[in-house]
Amino acid sequence: MSEIFSTENPVASSVLATQNESLSVRTYTENAYLDYSMYVILDRALPHLGDGLKPVQRRIVYAMSELRLSAQAKHKKSARTVGDVLGKYHPHGDAACYEAMVLMAQPFSWRYPLIDGQGNWGSADDPKSFAAMRYTEARLTPLSEIFLSELYQGAVDWQANFDGTLKEPKVLPACLPSLLLNGSTGIAVGMATDIPPHNLQEVVQACLHLLAHPQASIAELCQYLPAPDYPTGAELITSKEDMLRIYETGRGSLKLRACWRQDGNEIIIEALPYQVSGARILEQIATQMQAKKLPMLVDLRDESDHQHPTRLVLIMKSTRTDVQTFMAHLFATTDLEKNYRVNLNMIGLNGRPQVKNLRQYLSEWLEFRRQQVRKRLQHKLSQIQKRLHILQGLQIAFDHLNQVLALLCEENHPLDALQAHLPLSEAQAKAVLELKLRQLARLEVQKLQQEQQQLSQEAQQLEDQLASSQALDKVIAQGLRHWQQTFADARRTPLVERQQAKALTEVELIGADPITVILSAQGWIRAAKSHDIDAKNLSYKAGDGFAYAAYGKNDQQVVLVDTQGRTYSLAAHTLPSARSQGEPISNRLKLEGAICGLALGPVHSQWALMSSAGYGFCCTLSEMTTKQRNGKACLKVPEGAHALAPILLAEHEADLANIRVALISQQGYLLVFPAQQLTSMSKGKGQKLLDLGAQTDDCLLYALALPAQAGLRLHAGKRHLSLQDEDLATYQGNRGHRGHLLPRGLQKVTHLEIL
Repeated sequence: MSEIFSTENPVASSVLATQNESLSVRTYTENAYLDYSMYVILDRALPHLGDGLKPVQRRIVYAMSELRLSAQAKHKKSARTVGDVLGKYHPHGDAACYEAMVLMAQPFSWRYPLIDGQGNWGSADDPKSFAAMRYTEARLTPLSEIFLSELYQGAVDWQANFDGTLKEPKVLPACLPSLLLNGSTGIAVGMATDIPPHNLQEVVQACLHLLAHPQASIAELCQYLPAPDYPTGAELITSKEDMLRIYETGRGSLKLRACWRQDGNEIIIEALPYQVSGARILEQIATQMQAKKLPMLVDLRDESDHQHPTRLVLIMKSTRTDVQTFMAHLFATTDLEKNYRVNLNMIGLNGRPQVKNLRQYLSEWLEFRRQQVRKRLQHKLSQIQKRLHILQGLQIAFDHLNQVLALLCEENHPLDALQAHLPLSEAQAKAVLELKLRQLARLEVQKLQQEQQQLSQEAQQLEDQLASSQALDKVIAQGLRHWQQTFADARRTPLVERQQAKALTEVELIGADPITVILSAQGWIRAAKSHDIDAKNLSYKAGDGFAYAAYGKNDQQVVLVDTQGRTYSLAAHTLPSARSQGEPISNRLKLEGAICGLALGPVHSQWALMSSAGYGFCCTLSEMTTKQRNGKACLKVPEGAHALAPILLAEHEADLANIRVALISQQGYLLVFPAQQLTSMSKGKGQKLLDLGAQTDDCLLYALALPAQAGLRLHAGKRHLSLQDEDLATYQGNRGHRGHLLPRGLQKVTHLEIL
């Protein structure tokens, strides 16, 4: 499409130029579409590099200046401004023109507004809630002087308006790189622009550095202009490396994140990302609360007012909630964190759109500024030279005053007579004729001589500035520093590097409340809140009863082990409530054997898996979990044996040093050995834990984990035996030994307890 951008006549229509020619529909359509594309790109959607404004914005500022709506003037109805803009310079819809005017007045939309509005100009929650233009009033802000201060000083190229009756500036003589100050967004045909706003002081510092060091790199410029500065004050969390890459290429994306603080059980959000509505944020959070995805949150409040434009309060259920993790979830699932595209696409000095990097933009803008300053100085020099020419003629007249007076009294055509008798030009002769008698006084003559001397010095200074590029750059630098001192303010967007936001999973969102999982003898499973549950006395179906119970938290996985050594897992929070009878595990799992035990706890908790053949190993709960409905083979059970219920050894591997394992065989042999002797495996048969001897009818019957200093009570029918810590030393041994036979009458153990 580059061929269509001609600096000679970029929007000339080849179709209209050939009205009398026969054209194919294809040719006519192509030409018409290209003409339309050029118009949208050059005269509507993209800003100009020089003044940073789109045509409608430029015409609004110029029309308001023509209406004398300066920062010191009285506000006038917005309809008056819109009417002048449409009637004189911009023949388009009034709604679009007024909306462009509104954006220029909203302090939450533009970093440095150009219009001072009075009335309802919208709010951050609803930027388009502004009143109609017949109700609002407006005038220019003091910052608009950067566009208008040199408007009539010869620095502007003028063009005819749409009907040729008036003149309008092609580009306003901006004294600052305003395209970076307020940014710009627009969608053209086949291209778009997304330029973020920046801080005035930082932009000026970067320009001054580039003036002093024309070969400065983008990395050096970024030391003065590190990142955009948005008006709403949210954190910019994009890294320095990514920002440098954006400024080097002119393209990329950045992230803004809301600013917040914690006050007790309240989270107070004090700044939102650019163009994000607080009402929208509360709606997004409320939607999650209604879906029961934020159980740790109990209420929302919007306490925003005039003194605190943004103050959203989130009330937590408990101060023990991990607030950092909770906010990271909100950043990932709501507009509290938002991505913004950067596309530094603009119309350059050559009249063509181009994506420019930071150095290209600043260099080209400084060249634009040099042209404006040169035109202004040349215009001023021309005015001074004209005045000096007149003063020179007046001096000649004063030197020949008697002759001049005689000619004025005697001649019928004094203008021609003055030029004939004295070396005066037509302009000088007219100036002599326009002199008043009081100006012939000696004091007035001295004033004219002083003025001539002063103007001669000023003309010489202007000629020196125009002849030296360094002197010209010095003038530009002085102007930049002047506007910096006048309008500079502090950065609003803090630069902070944060970790990437991560949404909480369904399990993480539900919290970590205590839970008891109960499995009945017929395979019905359910879960009860808290651990203070008498699982055996719960209500069961007729013919059914209690089988197993496991204690943990509802954000954990419950593992079921069958007699074949296969493990199955279910999310504890998905189990039905204990208030009901539960549901059959066969609805969720495809079992191959009868369930012989449950395991519930942290993912890194240490568990012992054993078979009745006396073999087993140690593994973590995560190694037993699986997403497969038919489970996974974890413990290899020898032929004729079966798996035992899993035993919780410790919640952390380091705690195994304080744990002992007690094993009892069917024949009444007891072996106690350190849990650290268990081999860690993810699956397999394991190693021999208990020597069952030569008797083929003996098997491992019970297994128990004993904490340090703990004792053991054995029940055999109505008889029982309590073994304290020192008594267990008799049965102490190493893994794989036979152990010692229990006393007579207690060898048929039916139940074990930890003392």
